[in-house]
Amino acid sequence: MTDLHNEAMEWLYKKSKQQDSRTKRVKKYKSSSAVSQNYIVLDFETTGLRAGADQIIQIGAVKYVENELTDILQTLVNPQRHIPTVVTQLTGISNEMVESAPTIEQKIEELIGFIGDFPIIAHNASFDMGFLYALENSIDVKIPSYTVIDTVKLARKIIIETPNHKLTTLTKYLQIEHNAHDALGDCLATAAIYQYCTRSHE
Repeated sequence: MTDLHNEAMEWLYKKSKQQDSRTKRVKKYKSSSAVSQNYIVLDFETTGLRAGADQIIQIGAVKYVENELTDILQTLVNPQRHIPTVVTQLTGISNEMVESAPTIEQKIEELIGFIGDFPIIAHNASFDMGFLYALENSIDVKIPSYTVIDTVKLARKIIIETPNHKLTTLTKYLQIEHNAHDALGDCLATAAIYQYCTRSHE
């Protein structure tokens, strides 16, 4: 992990602390540990860590049927606000790259249709789901009540040798190819971790 990466993450976490701690979001999805062979892996890249205040800049969603990749949804998103330099350094996504990208209003119905009634797999799911459900307060959209499986929780049960259960730590331990802080790259890595954990659990 580079010094630049560490500085970027430290800045983002400090920024997230500025959010009013008195504001608590109602959890609108159902957490599950059930094993499924059909699922959507979801990941967002964002302008920061505060759902409802920061905005989505990249969507990655990958569909698996019988544990086989069958479809991909990947797009940059114009957040209609400035992307901080530190986020560009972390994700590689610049303000220039999203200038002509669709807004989240233009892509959210496509994402909802892509997910359908599949359960969602996400790493540190509260982050991505927080951003997803925060859209109900900012645009005219109703987000379904999804079933969500968090690979952080799965990994804590199955993979105990690692010092932590961050996505980059797990992919290094499992020797999984990982394009970190890219929505599609994180989806593919999360899917590999999910499949490892569910195989180990059988």
